[in-house]
Amino acid sequence: MSVMIPFIQILKLRIGLLRQDRALFAMAKRLARALPGRTFIVGGFVRDTLLGMRSKDIDVEVYDVDAETLRKQLKKLFGSRVNVVGASFQTWKVHLDRFRDMDVSLPRLESKTGRGHKGFQVTGDPALDMLAATKRRDFTMNAMLLDPLRKTLHDPFEGAEDLKRRELHIVNEATFTEDPLRVYRAIQFAARFDLRVPKKTMHLLERMVRSGELETLSKERITGEIKKLLLMAKRPSIGFELMRDIGLIARSYPELLALIDTPQEPEWHPEGDVWIHSLMALNAAARIIHARRSSFSEEEALSVMLGSLCHDFGKPETTKLGEKAGIPRIRSLGHSRAGLQPTETFLARFSFGARVTEAVLASVLEHLKPGQLFFSRQKGEITLERYDNAVRKLLKRHPSVPWKVILAVAEADFRGRDLPEATGHYQAAEWFTRSILDQGLDTEPIQPLLRGEDLEALGVLPGKRMGVLLQLIEDERDHGLIKTKEEALQRIKKEVS
Repeated sequence: MSVMIPFIQILKLRIGLLRQDRALFAMAKRLARALPGRTFIVGGFVRDTLLGMRSKDIDVEVYDVDAETLRKQLKKLFGSRVNVVGASFQTWKVHLDRFRDMDVSLPRLESKTGRGHKGFQVTGDPALDMLAATKRRDFTMNAMLLDPLRKTLHDPFEGAEDLKRRELHIVNEATFTEDPLRVYRAIQFAARFDLRVPKKTMHLLERMVRSGELETLSKERITGEIKKLLLMAKRPSIGFELMRDIGLIARSYPELLALIDTPQEPEWHPEGDVWIHSLMALNAAARIIHARRSSFSEEEALSVMLGSLCHDFGKPETTKLGEKAGIPRIRSLGHSRAGLQPTETFLARFSFGARVTEAVLASVLEHLKPGQLFFSRQKGEITLERYDNAVRKLLKRHPSVPWKVILAVAEADFRGRDLPEATGHYQAAEWFTRSILDQGLDTEPIQPLLRGEDLEALGVLPGKRMGVLLQLIEDERDHGLIKTKEEALQRIKKEVS
């Protein structure tokens, strides 16, 4: 297979390799030197190199070497770091560290044996022709091969040129449609790399959605692709707009479909309907988690993204035409609480985990609170003491949810509007954060003022009455009537005297 590669692509490749993860590339070179056959780096590492991006893993295909020889050589070179991924696939995983891996496989053919993503017979064949092996890949940008020793590029389907044009082209229509997961891969790739989807690719994705094959996919496989979309794309809205265009929103995600054409008050949301606002908030959330990458764990970042996507799920149910001072206004009173049920239903279609679900629901419920409290304090409607107490109560309602997740979703909501102020300083976050730090709520869980032993010292025996008294103290604390342990003890003394 001989394909002419433009000089500019060769130059991009060489420059990209200087920016790539050298440890991963060194592993591939080491293996290539040790094997008698032909060893190529394939897939995402090659694509990322041409884009000037660093990869977290690397895939290698080995031609003209039988499986047993390859296995022995891998064990010799990398020892206990080698694990078999799947005997039928004849694939091995080499661990560099807990963050980086090298997957090594024989070239393989796939034949469709049933419905869905798992309905395949996969056969490894070291003698397989390179063109036949690359023809089974999904997109042209993922069908390039890099010789690690010669640093030459093999590009049988002009993936480098498609990347240059920022277009998402399929390799082979017949094999592409056999795997419904590739629709979700198209969605996250389009968003991650800001790619235009040509008509041919678009029509194929639409046809696959209409076929119903996507319903055979497991939650786990869909979740994996949606996580990449949410966490890796700078503008994840591109992926969700593509989902809408190919009919996937209308077919599978009614909670998102309901946002489309749900109106908003133009004074606060001149950008348009709830769908437009939600995608703007989602992009704002992406900017937040990428700019403050060290501030969020992956789970927290995912919670911020999902909270921003779902924060207005209650608006379709609650949006009504009202008025203020005789002027017609669009209102969505109570939409935060109304959004909890559709958010639960939406998240149940995925496998993000219980802690993410809890954080997203808390964010949906509380996303207006930081801004509301700020404006109430700024207008003098509440004292600083009442403001601090309200912040403490909010955190108390969600003791297991990181407060910075809720605050980031509130900020994304604020910034997801077509208003000048949305690009400015978000003072509500400063006030909210300062209150938490001043009260020491960031370093320890919110503790009750009194415990059972405190009441026992005052002669209250364990039982129902003790529970009632402890709750009384916390209720009065929440209303700002009691602030310190000493005041709480005096209050109990009055009750038991």
